[in-house]
Amino acid sequence: MRLRLGRPDLSRYADRFDVPTAKDGALSVTFLGVSTLLLDDGQSAILTDGFFSRPSLGRVALRPIAPDAAAIDTCLRRAGIQRLEAVVPVHSHFDHALDSAVVAERTGAVLLGGESTANIGRGHGLPEDRIAVAIPGAAIALGAFTLTLVESHHCPPDRYPGTIDEPLLTPARAGAYRCGEAWSILVEHTGGRTALIQGSAGFVDGALAGRTAEVAYLGVGQLGLQSEEYLTAYWDQTVRTVGARRAVLTHWDDFFRPLDRPLRALPYAG
Repeated sequence: MRLRLGRPDLSRYADRFDVPTAKDGALSVTFLGVSTLLLDDGQSAILTDGFFSRPSLGRVALRPIAPDAAAIDTCLRRAGIQRLEAVVPVHSHFDHALDSAVVAERTGAVLLGGESTANIGRGHGLPEDRIAVAIPGAAIALGAFTLTLVESHHCPPDRYPGTIDEPLLTPARAGAYRCGEAWSILVEHTGGRTALIQGSAGFVDGALAGRTAEVAYLGVGQLGLQSEEYLTAYWDQTVRTVGARRAVLTHWDDFFRPLDRPLRALPYAG
């Protein structure tokens, strides 16, 4: 596949930004960049990733990185986030999990994920009773939500493969945030709504067979590097398999750009 230079012009797709606004008192899902999604019914709330620091490309390439407390606090305040049932990174790369332990600490949440995510929490100093290691395929009740984390894969290429095998202290180089366990996250709400959160554009053949979701929140980062055959398989193994009636794209924005500036698309090559 020939790589393209530049990045998509989002204004060309303005008609696709058509997700309806949630009604007052209803379950809402708010996109906060990359794969950070706030699911909130007004009484209980879940946050995937919680990535708000968004260090620059130069910083990531040349220096160790750490959570930016001021940026995190600003984003939590703007999003109206005070208390969370859980923070759930979709995997443990820095653009998903860098801030996860800090956000969990700030909001009284449990940090939920695999052992790699747990070691991010331990490195930050979260107590063990605030860290939950998921059992793949097992449902976990969190307030009005039930989450099931199903094993998945990162979209190729995985630039930082492997696992985080000991508590991760910050600041640390971006490469220390190894992928760890990647998840397809199935969400059920007591009100009857269901969703699939596919944070990375990877999949495991057949992993979601027999599962259902009304909406699929579909990560598309690095899909520009894939073949048409891969794109079709990804769609079939996620959206078609769970029978979703709507697909909402995530992980399309340039995560080296701070959230106080307008979002722009990732480069074609990313």
